[in-house]
Amino acid sequence: MATATDRKSFFNRLGGKPGDDKAEMTFFDHIEELRWHILRSVIAWLTGAIIIFIYIDWVYDHLILAPTMQDFYTYGALCRLGHFLHLGDSLCMPAVKINLQVTEVNGTFTSALNIATIGGLILALPYILWELWRFIKPALSPKERKYGVGSVFWVSLCFFLGGLFGYYILAPFTFNFLAGFTLGKQGIVQYRPSINDYIDSLTNLILGCGLAFELPVICFVLAKLGLISGTFLKRYFKFAFVIILVVAAIITPSPDWISQFIVAMPLFVLYWISILLATRVEKTKKKEEDKEWS
Repeated sequence: MATATDRKSFFNRLGGKPGDDKAEMTFFDHIEELRWHILRSVIAWLTGAIIIFIYIDWVYDHLILAPTMQDFYTYGALCRLGHFLHLGDSLCMPAVKINLQVTEVNGTFTSALNIATIGGLILALPYILWELWRFIKPALSPKERKYGVGSVFWVSLCFFLGGLFGYYILAPFTFNFLAGFTLGKQGIVQYRPSINDYIDSLTNLILGCGLAFELPVICFVLAKLGLISGTFLKRYFKFAFVIILVVAAIITPSPDWISQFIVAMPLFVLYWISILLATRVEKTKKKEEDKEWS
C-alpha cells in the first residue's frame, strides 16, 4: 500500500527528468510540463488531420466507402474461405448497397472534417501515448518503469488490430445486416442513410473494436494492481463464453454457426490472452513473495 510520502514523491517527479527521483517540482511546474506534452500531442493530431484532409477524396473513395464495394477484401476472402472449407457459398456475402445522401447544406464539408479529425487522432495515437508515457515515467520506480517498457507499442498494436477487425470484419457484417433489415411489409421505406450517419457508424465500429481489443492490456494492468488474477478469469470463463456467443450472434447477420464462430473467435482469443497474462503476473508475484520470505 502506497504511503502519503510515496504519493507525494510520485507527483513531485511527474514530468521531471527520467531517473531523477530526487527532483521536486511545484504545482505550476507540473502544469507547465503537462502543457508542453499536450501541445505536442495536439500538433501531432492536427498534422495527421491536415494530411488526411489534403487527400480526403482518396480516403473517402478507397477507405470510407470501401466496405460498400463488391471488390472489398472481406467479401472475397470469406467467399474463398467457404469454398476452401467445402461449404459452398455459405460465407459469400453480396456487397452492401447503400445510397448515401446529404441532408444539410454543409453536410459534405462537415463529413470531411469528421473524417480528418478522427483519422488524424488514429494516426497520432502512438505519439500521443508516447507523450503520456514520457510525462508519467519520471514518477515511476525503476521496477515500475521495467513493467512499462513497450507499453506504448502494445497499447497501440492492440488498438490498431481492433480497428482493423472492426473495419474488415464487423463493418461489412453490420452494414450488410442493417441494409437488408426491412420495416413493414409494404416495401415503402427506402434505405438511404445520410453520409454523416454512415461515417459515424463506421467510426464507432472502428473505435469500439479498438478499445475492445485493449482487454489484454487492461487485464494485465488490473493483475499488476492485484484486482484480478488468472484463476479469477478462468473461474468465470463460462459466463464470458455465454456473453461472447451472445455478442457474436447479435453482430452476425446470418443465423448459421460458422459465421458466428468467425466473429466470436477473436473475442475468445483476447480473453485467453488476458488469462495467460494475468496468470503470468500471478506467478511472478508469488515468486517475489517467496523470495521475500526466504
